[in-house]
Amino acid sequence: MLNNINFLKTIDLAGTGLSAQRIRMNVISSNIANANTTRVPGQDGPYIKKDVVFKYVLQGEHKGGVQVDRIAEDTKPPLLKYDPTHPDANEEGYVAFPNISPVEEMVNMMEASRSYEANVTVLNTAKQLALRALNIGKNS
Repeated sequence: MLNNINFLKTIDLAGTGLSAQRIRMNVISSNIANANTTRVPGQDGPYIKKDVVFKYVLQGEHKGGVQVDRIAEDTKPPLLKYDPTHPDANEEGYVAFPNISPVEEMVNMMEASRSYEANVTVLNTAKQLALRALNIGKNS
């Protein structure tokens, strides 16, 4: 019974990682998609880059796992580019663009993807070990 609980706990912890990295990949995708968005409805100025902040789960059902604490908005000022013909140009002819580096976002996406894959590997390994343990019980 104790071994079954450990397998289930491993699967649960890997699941928290999968969920957290999926949310991170969605936020990064949004950043990449909006790297050139100069106007956002209901907001003054360009799209604001977002970052996922994780936290360690200290108690409850998923104790020991990870979860998204919050999605924080970047505090860096927008990038100003001179383009007086742009519809969003200010009086001096500068357009405010999101302070997003597509290269940095792609690196973040690859990191999140690798973390997601690592959690899938943990899930598959735990599943294989549980099946082997069941087979040992059948053969005895």
